[in-house]
Amino acid sequence: MAQSGSVAIDIEKVISDVLHTIEREREREIVSRRFGLFDRKETLEQIGELLGITRERVRQLEKAVVIRLKLMAEQKQLPHVQDLQALLKQHLIAMGHIARVQDLTAKVTKENSRLNQSRIAFLAALCPELSIVEDNDHFHHSVGITSIHNEKKIKDLVNGIIEAVKGIGEPTDVKQIAEKAGHDDHKNTEALAGASKHLATLNGRWGLIKWPLVNPKNIRDKIYVILKEQGKHMHFNEISDSIKKSDFKRKDVTTQAIHNELIKDKRFVLIGRGIYALKEWGYEKGTVADIISEVLKKAGEPLHRDEIVKRVLKSRYVKETTILLNLQGKQQFKRVAKATYALAE
Repeated sequence: MAQSGSVAIDIEKVISDVLHTIEREREREIVSRRFGLFDRKETLEQIGELLGITRERVRQLEKAVVIRLKLMAEQKQLPHVQDLQALLKQHLIAMGHIARVQDLTAKVTKENSRLNQSRIAFLAALCPELSIVEDNDHFHHSVGITSIHNEKKIKDLVNGIIEAVKGIGEPTDVKQIAEKAGHDDHKNTEALAGASKHLATLNGRWGLIKWPLVNPKNIRDKIYVILKEQGKHMHFNEISDSIKKSDFKRKDVTTQAIHNELIKDKRFVLIGRGIYALKEWGYEKGTVADIISEVLKKAGEPLHRDEIVKRVLKSRYVKETTILLNLQGKQQFKRVAKATYALAE
């Protein structure tokens, strides 16, 4: 077993030594298979069928063995557990007093595999000074320091953070969420948020998992995030490059696919040659001629061409000559005075 200052532990040796404290081979087999210590986790039915006993008997034996191991750990009779507990607590303190099992495993083992995650989860559950939040529909499998947060308190605090995020109503940084939730420790707030399956984070902001800005699920959502982050119109090639350089989980999309999604999604408006902006910024779909017509309708009177150009350029990223050619070449506009235009009757 590595000392608490080491980078990684020999997790296989720790597991092997702990299991060897279980006298009966059948009970060792049950624990190994139920917790996935050497292969994938198995169900009570699968183990019962293998061992020729009922699922209920498997459950009883599993419970009895785990209680016995926890008691041995409390009495400091379980090999390596005291050292492991110290190591895990050291990392948990640095991580905000709580962490998802996969993140904790990355800190203490050489390989952050599914197998090692199962092993760390099993061993952490035996540590007297650690609290476990099991994986379910609401929480990621997580570990906390009992003296700071027991399981119930972790769940209550996480639920409070979710309510704070809902109250804010948009993605925001952890500092604002902590203030809204009444927390002083921002790192702990972020760690607690990370334990929830209802929250997500992207580019330093947290929000509900259903919000595209923190959890983009498809190409369109990713385009939306890029434009929102940029805060101004972009050419589709620039959007494509930005997605490839982003922190998105899946970003291997083609420029053509991105262009296709820009055309189909009503959130995006073409405002120039290959240039797109967000509709929520006040842009409307339509040709340059459509925009000129809208400008003249809103004005309710003829306008000088320079004024028309000025107003059109607020919603379209085109050349001035393009606007002038539309004014002069489209039948819906008529010149009523020198360089002054109105809508044709």
